Amino acid sequence: MGIVTEEMATLIAGAKLSFVATVNADGTPNLSPKASLAVYDEDHLVFANIASPGTVANLRRNPAIEINVVDIFLRRGFRFKGSAELHTSGSAFDFVALPLWEKQGKQYPVHEAVVISVEQASALLSPAYLFNDTIDETALRDTWLAEYDVQDRRAR
Repeated sequence: MGIVTEEMATLIAGAKLSFVATVNADGTPNLSPKASLAVYDEDHLVFANIASPGTVANLRRNPAIEINVVDIFLRRGFRFKGSAELHTSGSAFDFVALPLWEKQGKQYPVHEAVVISVEQASALLSPAYLFNDTIDETALRDTWLAEYDVQDRRAR
């Protein structure tokens, strides 16, 4: 059994945005949003380098990476730590590039697939979960949908 669970995969598939942290040459953090994160297999995540020269330069120098994915309405998510490899062709590249090209057209700039070997994964929880062990996720979701003035499409 791998590190990436079905629950994690479901959350990643439903999230529209994740955040990737790498280390700049001077040791400072670099945080970059990604909209293409996907589960490659039970031990690997992948995203497309579309317009991330800083992230890619950092990974070429130091493959350490952390990714945070959060369901903003359920107020929970996951943190993934590991190391990254860059692929300009092959199955991992096709895995991330082909769906983007199908949706956006072949001219869409997918430069590399960034494949993350997940070494650690942990839950990210809002204080709403930390201080209430009987949390009603439906009520919490409804509260945050209202806060963002978003209609729940599942209710249709």
